[in-house]
Amino acid sequence: MTGPLSSTLAMTFLRFFAACAALALLPWSALAQGTSAVKTDYVRAELLAHAPDGVQPGKPLWVGLQITHQPEWHTYWKNSGDSGLPTELTWTLPAGLVAGDIAWPVPKKIPIGNLANYGYEDTVLLPVPLTVTQDFKPSPLSGDLEIRLRANWLVCKKECIPEQGEFRLKLPVRGTTALHAQAFEGAFARQPKPVMSQETGIVPASTARIEDGALAVTVQGLPVALRGKVLEFFPETGEVIDNGAKWTQAWNGAAWTARVPLSAQRSASPEVMPVVLASGGEGWRTELRVLGTWPQAAAAPATVSPALEQALRENAASPALPSSTSLGLAAALLGALVGGLILNLMPCVFPVLAIKVVGFTRHADDRRGHRIGGLAYTAGVVLSFAALGGLMLALRAAGEQLGWGFQLQSPAVVASLAALFTLIALNFAGVFEFRSLLPSSVATLEARHPVLNSFLTGVLAVAVASPCTAPFMGASLGLAISLPAWEALAIFIVLGLGMALPYLLASWVPGVAQRLPRPGAWMETFRRLMAFPMFATVAWLVWVLGQQSGIDGAGALLALLVALSMVVWALTLRGRTRVAIAGVALAGFAALAWTAGGAITRSVAAQPLAAAEGRWQAWAPGRVDQLLAAGQPVFVDFTAAWCVTCQYNKKTTLADREVLADFDAGRYALLRADWTRRDPAITAALAQLGRNGVPVYVVYRPGRPPVVLSEILGVQEVRAALSSPL
Repeated sequence: MTGPLSSTLAMTFLRFFAACAALALLPWSALAQGTSAVKTDYVRAELLAHAPDGVQPGKPLWVGLQITHQPEWHTYWKNSGDSGLPTELTWTLPAGLVAGDIAWPVPKKIPIGNLANYGYEDTVLLPVPLTVTQDFKPSPLSGDLEIRLRANWLVCKKECIPEQGEFRLKLPVRGTTALHAQAFEGAFARQPKPVMSQETGIVPASTARIEDGALAVTVQGLPVALRGKVLEFFPETGEVIDNGAKWTQAWNGAAWTARVPLSAQRSASPEVMPVVLASGGEGWRTELRVLGTWPQAAAAPATVSPALEQALRENAASPALPSSTSLGLAAALLGALVGGLILNLMPCVFPVLAIKVVGFTRHADDRRGHRIGGLAYTAGVVLSFAALGGLMLALRAAGEQLGWGFQLQSPAVVASLAALFTLIALNFAGVFEFRSLLPSSVATLEARHPVLNSFLTGVLAVAVASPCTAPFMGASLGLAISLPAWEALAIFIVLGLGMALPYLLASWVPGVAQRLPRPGAWMETFRRLMAFPMFATVAWLVWVLGQQSGIDGAGALLALLVALSMVVWALTLRGRTRVAIAGVALAGFAALAWTAGGAITRSVAAQPLAAAEGRWQAWAPGRVDQLLAAGQPVFVDFTAAWCVTCQYNKKTTLADREVLADFDAGRYALLRADWTRRDPAITAALAQLGRNGVPVYVVYRPGRPPVVLSEILGVQEVRAALSSPL
């Protein structure tokens, strides 16, 4: 009988985990690659291409992001106006292709009170020209051209939601691509045309003279058909004019003139101002030469509502939120040690507990083996915590918004762990033994390398335990982000030491081994019993993946796990039967992975909260401030599907009748911030609270600093926080 986690399986896991860690380095949405469209609650974004003459030098090649907005929602032009952000496109192209700038279509003016923005509603295509140089060499194998795009956009109605998407599109190099010709032709028709004299073909001089806090604009050379018409005015340079102010325009023969007020908060003083003039959806672009001297900009405050002004005044007068750095390094290290100890009691660690218990029972009489194994396990835990912490710190320093447990925000990692635990469960249940599947020289590696086996068990423990945030861990992890690298790594190392300490002590204290029952036939029954915690872990991981990739992703993973189990079973057979059935099983597994595997890593739009959670609303950036400004207290639950502690608190304390009654009595708005998938906005909000993982529970009240509750949430703790006097 092989060990509960044979070193063959352990080595497989090590390679598995390394590959998964590499996937976790990618931005979250990069795991959604393989699709040309992304759908959210507010927009549908799709990458389109137009190559009517194929892909070759000198021939037109266009790509573009088409955004279809829900009614009343909009995204922004290159100059967004008084608020907002323009859509950003970042391309990954084969050698020999060069992307140009977005050919922005004529925007629409979107008034908001006494302000105004410039953007797009309904459906808009943002086309980008691609230049095919002489250096371009198509792939000799596929004959296709792969284009990848990472897009970021801000979609707004009354509130604004930052969103992003990863897109991939394959184009035939030799064939034509003109399926979306009509969409591109429509976008080309909406692009501003250069203003040019029809008689001479020369761009006439147009000016903007600074006069008494306004720009006196004169544009020459506009088409004759426009004369006498009212035109729209869109400056490409932001923060110059008062976008929402009334302005006047007139025709002076062939010249169009206008008087546009300057912004009181003007921050730019250009010598040349590119502008777009539009009528009936058509646009004309010209550059205005600025005449005169720019005046000193007055620092006038922005106008806010009385309610918001009062809320800002109260917030300014309230004591500041205590910084996590006030903990001090010594206190943070102590919290990390205690948190690591408590981490052993978290449900996340139960599967590894089963592995360790089986290992202890198998070698109850081997005192030296216990001690060496305990040291190796400790080394695996501590080094894994240090590696994860260092990786997270490095990525955050590079600009990635990552938090503790980030690896389980990757569907690829979740699916890989589900496959690993399925293999462990099948091994525990007696479906296969490695000595029956592999040559004896390979199958007996575990006997020759028990230290490596214990070390990799420690690595596995960290892989499944790190998403949990035990009490005392939250503040320490939050502080680690703001400390110098060596101090931050010390916190992660002490956290790992705390988690490994019980096993280390048990392996070195003789009394523990002496109290264990002697090896015997009962061990086989116990080993098979321990398969069920493994299967339970697989069920949990499939549920987590369903939250990330939808029901199709969860179904695809289940099908692949069944196929994997069949492959393992087929390899236990003998003779020709093994060859025939195993061949069919492997072919079926490969075909299933090829056809359905993409559904596992495909990101799906966040779903609205279920009707059963009707009292809860989805958290969004700025939502807490809006509610507080209106005088309403707020309770926020920062949670994730892969966080077992979060789910326990959700089903117990946060579902308690007395707690719900207190929420209603205090008129609390209940917001749930779901961190199951990577969300930089939630990561930033956690960092502001001095936290770096979930669960986190926060009580906000107008004019008061936020109150952060403990990770293991109790009914009395919540009720006390809700009822404390203002």
